[in-house]
Amino acid sequence: MTDRIPIPRDAANDYTPEMAERRARFLRERTGVALEHVRRASFDPSLLPGNVENYLGVAQVPIGLAGPLRVNGEHASGDVYVPLATTEGTLVASYSRGMRVLTECGGVTATVVKRSMQRAPVFMFPSAREARDFGEWLTARFDDVRAAAESTTRIGRLFEIEQYPVANLLYLRFNYTTGDAAGQNMTGKATHAACEWIRDTHPAHPRYLLSGSIDTDKKHSAINTLRTRGRRVVAEAVIPSEVLERIMRVDTKTLFRARQVSNAGALLAGTAYNGPHAANGIAAMFIATGQDVANVAESHAGITYAQLLENGDYYWSVTLTSLIVATYGGGTGLPTQRECLELLGCYGQGKADRLAEIVAAVVLAGDVSLGSAVLAGDWVTSHERLGRNRP
Repeated sequence: MTDRIPIPRDAANDYTPEMAERRARFLRERTGVALEHVRRASFDPSLLPGNVENYLGVAQVPIGLAGPLRVNGEHASGDVYVPLATTEGTLVASYSRGMRVLTECGGVTATVVKRSMQRAPVFMFPSAREARDFGEWLTARFDDVRAAAESTTRIGRLFEIEQYPVANLLYLRFNYTTGDAAGQNMTGKATHAACEWIRDTHPAHPRYLLSGSIDTDKKHSAINTLRTRGRRVVAEAVIPSEVLERIMRVDTKTLFRARQVSNAGALLAGTAYNGPHAANGIAAMFIATGQDVANVAESHAGITYAQLLENGDYYWSVTLTSLIVATYGGGTGLPTQRECLELLGCYGQGKADRLAEIVAAVVLAGDVSLGSAVLAGDWVTSHERLGRNRP
């Protein structure tokens, strides 16, 4: 056995500058690293309970400003300037260029078409027949199950329970709306209460696991692409060939032919997203605005669909099927992240749909820029000019 040296903690009050400094000294003694920059934070660590444990300091990610981007949404309307947190050179410039194109075309129409957050328990039975009968009982008692779930939350609402039988198991997906919170913890608590009620009430008192893994939390899945997780958002725009050629040096016919080729390649690869790069813009916005960055795994999935219109204009759309965003709770209230949300007009309650529309519009802007840059020969040269750190 080896001796374990625990990280210093104060069980009574661990979120203080003194405890952060104590941990820094602890590391300096063992590694020789002084953490000069990690220790420079602009806020008091007393704000952090619920966000991090064993607080040490901050990761300072550069934030660049892209825009303006005109968004024609039901919740976001007008020109927005977008903070993007990234260490990838060229990214902010590229997104800004795509935003210029879309703004000159009149903007991006963005629409939230569905909201749904899940927890997916599985119930276990001796036989498939008993599992089937349990499913029928569950359907008949839906109102009671909903009442048990919603007793744990002020804003969560259970609107559906999907059933997927496999062998002697019944996999369920409890679908909720969660207001302006991302909702994973909320739905976990609500579903646990519902499952306890089910186990106590059903004559068989069946065993269950709170997650049977078909909620695919922080993992991409085909079921989320079909059924939605978080928000399903469509961003769309019509781009005249004249605008595309003037700014991007690509005509719409060439762009459409390339779309057909790249779509076939995406199908061949089995990719989660058939457009150029949804994850770049989503990750940069998530870091800046205090989202759970691991949700990029689900949120970047989507479908690009395009049409070459009879007049030569180009219809370009992005459908994000599993976009998970919050404007309340989690990391959104921390000082830096709150400021970035306020820049977007997205801080606080009643703003999550606005943020979802802006994120989808940003993804479309990034795709317009990168997709055109590859065809115009700007992709490599722009990274050479802006994206490499040289001594």
